[in-house]
Amino acid sequence: MEMGNEQMREIDYSHYFWQDEQIRLRALREEDWEDHYYNRFDTPARRLLECAVELPPTFAEAKNFTERFSDFSMTYGRLMFSIEKLNGEYVGGANINSIDEKNGTFSIGIQIDRDHRGRGVGTRAIRILLKYAFFERRLNKFNDSVLEGNEPSAAMMRKLGCVQEGVRRKVIYTNGKYHDLILFGLTKDEFMEKEGLA
Repeated sequence: MEMGNEQMREIDYSHYFWQDEQIRLRALREEDWEDHYYNRFDTPARRLLECAVELPPTFAEAKNFTERFSDFSMTYGRLMFSIEKLNGEYVGGANINSIDEKNGTFSIGIQIDRDHRGRGVGTRAIRILLKYAFFERRLNKFNDSVLEGNEPSAAMMRKLGCVQEGVRRKVIYTNGKYHDLILFGLTKDEFMEKEGLA
């Protein structure tokens, strides 16, 4: 692997925290702007993620996004990661957000590229982020919400062991009508029990 005029040593990932048997989380790279840009054209997926139709994507916005979040600064309230297969193929992005250190709560956002959905990539990425949040950041409760009708995300929450805690009725307006938000939660103890770590 080359970096400028220098040769970089081969990286030994055999004991690396940020991966499992199939995927790896890494920092955003400058070249990731293209994947961010192209994913913005998947309106149904973006509507489920952002609960809105976004304005048309621009190269400038995509480049600014990757530049802003490439250094794990909490300036913008999120720790952003790219998700790749172990062979280095980019498959999506994830982030930890809404971190409340006082109360030990947080949320996670995720988008998997269209060609890689339904293969467990999102579940694997969130599991890694949950381990980090619970065991390294000393956070205690994962809170998330899923837009009504987003069955793949609701199924993923259940697969991770999340409990449906309620419904915020008719709070999101998109596609000409009001939609519910389904609320999910998972405590550290519940995660440990589900993962066989208790």
